[in-house]
Amino acid sequence: MRRAIHLEFQKMRRLRTAPVVIMLITAVAALSSASLFSGGTRETFDDPTASPWAALLLTYTMMAAMTSPILTAVLASRQTDIEHSGTGWTLAATAGYTPGILCRAKLAALSLVLLPAVVAQTLLVIGAGALAGIRVPLDPGPWAGYTLLLFAVNVAFCALHIWLAATVENQLISVGVGMLGAFLAVFSLLMPGIVSRIIPWGYYAMISHAGQQGGEVVYLAPPYLWIAGFLILVGAVFAVVTRRLDRIER
Repeated sequence: MRRAIHLEFQKMRRLRTAPVVIMLITAVAALSSASLFSGGTRETFDDPTASPWAALLLTYTMMAAMTSPILTAVLASRQTDIEHSGTGWTLAATAGYTPGILCRAKLAALSLVLLPAVVAQTLLVIGAGALAGIRVPLDPGPWAGYTLLLFAVNVAFCALHIWLAATVENQLISVGVGMLGAFLAVFSLLMPGIVSRIIPWGYYAMISHAGQQGGEVVYLAPPYLWIAGFLILVGAVFAVVTRRLDRIER
């Protein structure tokens, strides 16, 4: 598996994955921070009751929900489509790497890319808040918790799109699902929690650590048990479907 993961990183160099990730996380940070420089928002920077950091986290959550499904779809599709070009699956099989092993290696490699990307994205948003002049002390707990869960949910959807990209050669389908997921993820932020729990992309809303209560933005505790159950279910399904891929001749 280590060698398979190393090969996936070699493919990333050819695919220029790093510039794509940097561009997308920079765009998310910029969109999340755009409202910081408006006059009305700047008036709240010294007011602890206005919760400027929680408001920024809520905006960040909305932008991440809008873009993360597309990011995971694009990364997984690009990383998998290379096997459909030529005889990638066959050449890998002759080297002892079955389709299932390749898919698991792709997920591991992309996870190692997503972790620093999500952390950097969060730090950029926090840095923008500090640069804009928020003087209320930052509570790092909700930000760290959201960053960790955003990474975990991104990995879960990477698994979905790797499997989809491996089984369906037309990559427009995988990317199209990602775009539809982005719409559902944002819409889930406006729906009751019980609805979000039954929509896979609703978990981008479920992991939110900030929300509206009584007309004010406050920090919230997400439903950790539901989120853990979703992640475990996705992991189990990915393990099953990739083992089934091992029995498919390519």
